[in-house]
Amino acid sequence: MRILSAVLLSCMALVSCKQNRNYHQYTQDPLLYSQTVKKLNNVVLENNFPPMIAARNYVYASIAGYECVAAGDPSWKSLSGQIKHMPAMPVPDTTAGTIDFSLAALLAFTKVGNAVTFPEGSLMEYYNELKQGADSAGIPADVMERTVAFSDSIAAAILRWSKGDNYAATRGAEKYNVEHVPGRWIPTPPMYATAVEPHWGKIRPMVLDSSSQFDIPRPPAFDGANKNSAFYKAMMEVKLVGDSLTEEQKHIADFWDDNPFKMNVSGHVMFATKKFSPPGHWLNIVGIAAKSAKADFNTTVAAYAQTAIAFFDAFIRGWQEKYTSNYVRPETVINKYVDEAWRPHIQTPPFPSYVSGHATNSAAAAEVMTSWFGDQLQFSDTSLLEFGIASRTIQSFRQAAAEAAMSRLYGGIHYRFDNEEGLRAGKKVGELVVQRLQFKK
Repeated sequence: MRILSAVLLSCMALVSCKQNRNYHQYTQDPLLYSQTVKKLNNVVLENNFPPMIAARNYVYASIAGYECVAAGDPSWKSLSGQIKHMPAMPVPDTTAGTIDFSLAALLAFTKVGNAVTFPEGSLMEYYNELKQGADSAGIPADVMERTVAFSDSIAAAILRWSKGDNYAATRGAEKYNVEHVPGRWIPTPPMYATAVEPHWGKIRPMVLDSSSQFDIPRPPAFDGANKNSAFYKAMMEVKLVGDSLTEEQKHIADFWDDNPFKMNVSGHVMFATKKFSPPGHWLNIVGIAAKSAKADFNTTVAAYAQTAIAFFDAFIRGWQEKYTSNYVRPETVINKYVDEAWRPHIQTPPFPSYVSGHATNSAAAAEVMTSWFGDQLQFSDTSLLEFGIASRTIQSFRQAAAEAAMSRLYGGIHYRFDNEEGLRAGKKVGELVVQRLQFKK
């Protein structure tokens, strides 16, 4: 009996200890949210999502996470109505008891991220790990039950809303018609892949009024044979820069390459290598910046959400322009008019040149991140270490965006005017996202 009593007392002590632990230290850890975003990033990487589709994956998951935060903290404002077509989100019923809104944000992000990616169930093991982590940290069973129920209601509402963005309709849209007309984009080596997402400009924006908002100047008239033309000079700059790259320039090109699916060809052997796409890279930067700034959980969640929105809209604006201008890539014309054996330092992606998507998206993200963390936050971007690429110091977000844009010239895949006009357009998109979306009340 004495032994049995001792065992019972020990069990009761363990239960009491568990119930008294501060589980909020687990659920409100901003590093855990960044880890959760990285889990989605890994699924996107492993399954070869093109960058604009990746941006769609991130934006709905990030908004779901943020709406849980906004529901639980009166100092944060829902995006419903601010994003004109976004419906009202479910209202939590706290009269029945406590809801852990931080855990709800983690779970909603993961469940939406799981629903918008494939293969089916990719994130559900991690979803269960989050719940088990909260359970081990001492969350009461009834709090867990209410938290999961509320999180599920937000995730379901976000997913219903997502179905109206024209994504499904563009899956069956007419394929891009390759026309061998001078100055027009055609597939490039080594894959000679078909054009990626030619109808992305038809996707419903979050903040932009339309996919054509903000005028983008016409690119120089194509004139590949006239050595005095603006086009020829821009083309030759790409070649001359690419032929004399310094080690620093090569590192910049490789660091910002962000090619989610590079095809490597060696003789008869072909194999693919993968890296984060531009939105995945920049969302990694959000996490690093939030940690450097010592941002709390809610601020970290909000910064991810607004950056993802800026990226989503920047892709729509940039892709609308790409398939309006249908501009030829430098590699194609250098091969035709100058050197048929010339290849860029990084691989040319399969879509038109003007404007640079990476320049547009990076500039949009930089404006949002500057609004959250200022323009003096310096840190080391370690995002590419897992791919064997050394880190770079971020002096400011705008400097990083300018470097990302210039990397495309160093890489040999964009003309200078692609990058410069992309930066201008992206800055306007980012400024609009900051202006129209109020996160703090």
